[in-house]
Amino acid sequence: MAIAAAAASSSSSLFPKYPCLSRNSPRLPQSLRFSSTIRAVTLQPVKSERNQTLELEGDLFSCPICYEPLIRKGPTGLTLGAIYRSGFKCRKCDKTYSSKDNYLDLTVISGLKDYTEVKPASTELFRSPFVSFLYERGWRQNFNRSGFPGPDEEFKMAQEYFKSAQGGLLVDVSCGSGLFSRKFAKSGAYSGVVALDFSENMLRQCYDFIKQDNTILTSNLALVRADVCRLPFASGFVDAVHAGAALHCWPSPSNAASVFSSSYSLL
Repeated sequence: MAIAAAAASSSSSLFPKYPCLSRNSPRLPQSLRFSSTIRAVTLQPVKSERNQTLELEGDLFSCPICYEPLIRKGPTGLTLGAIYRSGFKCRKCDKTYSSKDNYLDLTVISGLKDYTEVKPASTELFRSPFVSFLYERGWRQNFNRSGFPGPDEEFKMAQEYFKSAQGGLLVDVSCGSGLFSRKFAKSGAYSGVVALDFSENMLRQCYDFIKQDNTILTSNLALVRADVCRLPFASGFVDAVHAGAALHCWPSPSNAASVFSSSYSLL
C-alpha cells in the first residue's frame, strides 16, 4: 500500500520542488503548522488475487468498533447510488450502518441520537457548514500563500507517487469537499475511490460537487464518514491512502499514521 500525506520535518520541506513549504516556514500560518513530526511512508502494495479483482462487496468495509467485515445487503459496487441503496451490518456487534445523507456513516457514533463526539478545535472547525461551503470557494486557494503549489500540481505529484497502486482502491482521507477525490475518480487510474472525512458538512459539499459532474456521478466513487484513527476497511483491500493538507486536522497524527501501517496487510 502506498501512503502520501502532507508531511513535515524540521529539516525538510513538504514538497522537494517547493522548499519554502517547511514545518518552520514563516509563511505557514500557525493553524497549519504541525505539532508532531510525521513523514510520508512508502509501502509496496499487496497484490492479492482479491485485490486485483476488487470485489466491491460488503467485506470491503469493516465495523469501526470491532473491525469485523460488514455484511452488505443491496446492490454491489462503490457508486453513490449503490452505496445509498445498501445496508450494512456487523455480525459481531449487531450494529447497522446506512447512507441516509448520501454518505455512508461508519463512525462509532453512527445512528446514535443521544451521544455526540466532540473533537479538538482544529477538527471541529471543518465540520462547520460555513467553512465547508467556503473550502473550494476561496479557502483552499489561499494555501498557495503557505507554499502549496496548487491543486493541479499537487494532483500530478500524487499520481506520480501512486503509480504502483494504479488499478487498485484509493482512499482519500480527510477529503474535505472532495477536491482531490474527484480528480482521482476522473483520472480512471483506480478501480475505486473512497472520499473519507469526519465532517458531515464537507461530505455534503462533496456530494453537491459530484452531482454536478456527470462524468463521475456514476463512477466507483463512494462517500464515507469515518474517524482517521478507526478506519473502517478490511485488511488487504486498500492500495493507496492520500491525505492532502490534512494532518493538522487530526487529533493525533502519530496514532493515525500507526493505523495505516498496522491495520492492513503490508510488505
